Amino acid sequence: MKNTMENEVYTLLVSEEEKGSRLDALVAKNIEDISRARVQKLLDEGCLTVDGAVKKANYRLRVGEEIRLEIPAAVSSEVLPEDIPLDILYEDGEIIVINKARGMAVHPSPGIYSGTLVNALLYHCSDLSGIGGVERPGIVHRLDKDTSGVMVAAKNDFAHAALSKQIGEKSAKRIYIAVVCGSINEEAGVIKGAIGRSEKDRQKMAVRADGKPAVTHFRVIERIGDYTLVECRLETGRTHQIRVHLAHIGYPVFGDPKYGSRRKTPFDGIVEGQALHSWQMTFVHPVTGEEMTFSAPLPKDMESLVAAIRDRAEEK
Repeated sequence: MKNTMENEVYTLLVSEEEKGSRLDALVAKNIEDISRARVQKLLDEGCLTVDGAVKKANYRLRVGEEIRLEIPAAVSSEVLPEDIPLDILYEDGEIIVINKARGMAVHPSPGIYSGTLVNALLYHCSDLSGIGGVERPGIVHRLDKDTSGVMVAAKNDFAHAALSKQIGEKSAKRIYIAVVCGSINEEAGVIKGAIGRSEKDRQKMAVRADGKPAVTHFRVIERIGDYTLVECRLETGRTHQIRVHLAHIGYPVFGDPKYGSRRKTPFDGIVEGQALHSWQMTFVHPVTGEEMTFSAPLPKDMESLVAAIRDRAEEK
């Protein structure tokens, strides 16, 4: 195995002796200080491919196949507090519930080192749980950078573990509102489609047979011309799940840069990014045991989008 880019990119041509080896085992064997667990994480992130395609960790290799591993540049472990205004819906000694603004990343990542929700939380809160590590303190779940709405963060490890368990067991309820392209015929429905990393574009997810199970429930709120205002309830929480599922059934979220239509519309520019909002979240308080529900109204940009679509539809 040869390091081709200053310890960032590795390539390997599978030999006769290595054929039949598991992908994760062979990579872990050939790269110093990388575990099979780390290989799995890199697979999930689309950083490891075989002949340009993303494979499962247990994929059995063939002679002549080329393995390419790109390890992202390390993000500084020092995340600094920043005085960034927060729309706080609720706060006590255990948890804090935020209405996250569109355009705010939840935590630092390659290329994004400041201005995140974590930076803001570190300034606002004296304590946050450490389960998420130094780069994701307090973060129990996440929203995409350009998705707005309700999020809960934990101030200690006990609260973090309790909330994570509820999300994992599907007892926590999360409801989103989206504007989608096209008029959905059904009043309601369920989208079932396993989601995994796209073989064509490692930065995207896709419905694929070997992905992780994913279920999204939807209900039509209003049909407006060539668009639909729809409510989506997550049963699972895969990366980009709502966006991938809605695009898969032919109704992509309006303005979605990854999964949406590239066709120009009269409404371009009203919303920066996808018109998707985390409207409501229900969970049991980790200490009091009380069931709590928090809602955040549609942000002004989505309200403006809906109003513009209505006006246009009425003109026709």
